[in-house]
Amino acid sequence: MILTVTLNPLLERRLFFKNVSLGKTQRAIKEIFYAGGKGINVSRQLNYLGLQNQAFTFLGGNNGKILRHCLQKDKIDFTVISTKSETRIADLIIEEEKKRVTSFLGINPKITNDEVNEFKTKLNKMIQNCSIVVFSGSSPCEETDDIFSYGINLANEHDKISILDTYGNHLQKSLSAQPTVVHNNITELENTLNIDLSTEENKINYLLDLNKKGIKWIFLTDNEKPIYASKSGFIYKVEFPQIDVYDSTGSGDAFTAGVAFSLENSFVFEDALMLSTKLGMLNAKMIETCEVSKSLLDGFNPDILISSIGKKMKLINDSPTT
Repeated sequence: MILTVTLNPLLERRLFFKNVSLGKTQRAIKEIFYAGGKGINVSRQLNYLGLQNQAFTFLGGNNGKILRHCLQKDKIDFTVISTKSETRIADLIIEEEKKRVTSFLGINPKITNDEVNEFKTKLNKMIQNCSIVVFSGSSPCEETDDIFSYGINLANEHDKISILDTYGNHLQKSLSAQPTVVHNNITELENTLNIDLSTEENKINYLLDLNKKGIKWIFLTDNEKPIYASKSGFIYKVEFPQIDVYDSTGSGDAFTAGVAFSLENSFVFEDALMLSTKLGMLNAKMIETCEVSKSLLDGFNPDILISSIGKKMKLINDSPTT
């Protein structure tokens, strides 16, 4: 069973319009509420892949009640720690004719020390009962900044696989705890750590540095640009064709879900890369977030080129076993 941990969940209010004209009164043609947050997105995608999982998060206030209903509607198994502070909310403006999405994010909640301690106590028990734990998304406040590093240390203590996909103030401390797997968006990584990953050489050196620190699998994604990855010091580059993007929100989470699915099913590294890349691409083609079905996945066979740096390239165009 896979456990996903989300510290900063998001209640999305999605407002649909045919087109939007700024400065004028607009009337939506449809409105829905949607459960967001990176770890929750991972859980939703794992559900679509048919893999048992549970989401663990904070929820508070009226927004938390609505988000709880959204999780139930999506049939996401979840456990929460209640907070006094209101769960954050976002308005997503979706222009259907232009296939354009604009997001307006609300204020992060303030989590108390007592709520953090309750979360850690529950996390300790939950990690012992899972095979893989995914720590995903941002930290809402200073009080929660050490939860991911605490959880990674627990995972290592109990011999569990940990996957880290985060950014912000707690990233460096989380990396120092030595998760098994790391996935990062390059732009978020550069902004958080104030480093330059614009060249292939810099990307390779960064991957090798994390490998030396005991992190086994590392993935660097960069929207439509090639993916760089490493496994125990072996470097891979993934090139994929351009697609018509509707909304790339959650594509990194779909990618992370592919990594978790691959590890749970003992995929070889190249097959994990293939599956995760396809999931990220398919997610970007959809307005829904992390709802890529197995049938859609099996029928999607783009020309994805996976090369081992310094070795002869090979073309891979087959569907992973799911």
